Amino acid sequence: MNLIAAVDKNWGIGMDNRLLVRIPEDMKSFQKMTTGKVVVVGRKTLETFPGGQPLKNRTNIVLTQNREFQVKGAQVVHSMEELLEELKQYDSQDIYIVGGESVYRQMVDLCDVAHITKIDYEYAADAWFPNLDEREEWELTADSEEQTYFDLEYYFLKYEKKVKEAE
Repeated sequence: MNLIAAVDKNWGIGMDNRLLVRIPEDMKSFQKMTTGKVVVVGRKTLETFPGGQPLKNRTNIVLTQNREFQVKGAQVVHSMEELLEELKQYDSQDIYIVGGESVYRQMVDLCDVAHITKIDYEYAADAWFPNLDEREEWELTADSEEQTYFDLEYYFLKYEKKVKEAE
């Protein structure tokens, strides 16, 4: 499974239930990577999408504890067990965890690849992505040339979970 996120210098991802910044190239990259795939999203993050609606041309799975919550065009699950059962029908490589913070935290150890847009700026944030640089099991395997959006510098990074050696 894949994680995908845009993070600042401190791995911040959001403030007041909004993205820290919208970078058009990052949005295009996200769209290209996830179109035709399965996206797993928390309810609060879903509510930040245009019109609070599921993403088009993707299989949307919403994880929420709210048993009353329903949304047209998405599968709603209420627990990790239910989510993992639902995901069994899809190819693991086609699954993208797209946020928010609690969904990332619950899923990070189950994923193999993380596509991170790292923004070289420190924002005020109240939601964070797990810091993969501090996790031994993750390694940076690819990074892009420096990108710029006005005066912001950012990089497209790829982290992969290290394969454990058989003893």
